[in-house]
Amino acid sequence: MTANRRAFTLIELLVVLGIIAVLVGLLLPAVQKVRSAAARLQCANNLRQIGLALHQYHDSMRSFPPAVTIDDPQDRYYHLSWRVRIMPFLEQDGFWRQAQQEFTLNPFPNMPPYHKSAEVAFPVFSCPTDSRVEVAQPYKPLPAIALSSYIAVEGIDYQKPNGVLYKNSRTRMTDVVDGTSNTLFVGERPPSNDFRYGWLYFGSGQAMTGSLDHCLGVREIATETTGCPPGPHHFQAKRLGIPCAFMHFWSLHEGGAHFLFVDGSVQFLAYSADSILPALATRAGGEVVSLP
Repeated sequence: MTANRRAFTLIELLVVLGIIAVLVGLLLPAVQKVRSAAARLQCANNLRQIGLALHQYHDSMRSFPPAVTIDDPQDRYYHLSWRVRIMPFLEQDGFWRQAQQEFTLNPFPNMPPYHKSAEVAFPVFSCPTDSRVEVAQPYKPLPAIALSSYIAVEGIDYQKPNGVLYKNSRTRMTDVVDGTSNTLFVGERPPSNDFRYGWLYFGSGQAMTGSLDHCLGVREIATETTGCPPGPHHFQAKRLGIPCAFMHFWSLHEGGAHFLFVDGSVQFLAYSADSILPALATRAGGEVVSLP
């Protein structure tokens, strides 16, 4: 004799589905918070690796690399970024040798035959919150261009490069008299929406200074060629798609952005810290400042 089986009623099914929906609704924010925390951790770790490589470069070359070299008779790497120069200290010796070979064959990477090295993206220069920097992006007339989430702090602006890394700079540790723990080195800034600014490998930036590509001031001003208001532009929250967000430091993390200091430490600064950034950006300004 077969026993009778009691089926679910419609009301019971709806109650179960409602409970599942509530549980999913409670779970999603928790998952998003975990992902956000993981992204922040990875981003900070990227900057720590970059900081270590910059220090190893200094130990080897007796100065930090220039943010970019433009019209420097002492250097044959035309418009080359500081990021490429520290590649040997990021376990990328092969890439550095490839770049050297390409400069030997063609000393002007902005002219054909274009350097294939300019198309190589690196995770260490990619914030995990921005998928655009994970692969090279199309940009005519170049076949493609690799991008970076991190940009050097040149000081106040491109006309006052009183930071550590700027056009043709060769700053030594002893030049940072404001203190290495109180001086900004590198910060977060997503590339521009059209990929015109934020190149990893080379670039002249605005006013042929490397500004907006390899270095950025904490009160950066804009030339007419950028199509942006003259500024000065401040550290503030933005989102992808907003014009001229590339004119200042910001990130896709909520509430602020990571900054690497000259001593190698990494701190997440809230946007409310904008007022003290000018004091932190100079290497020898003599300002007295306390971190929040």
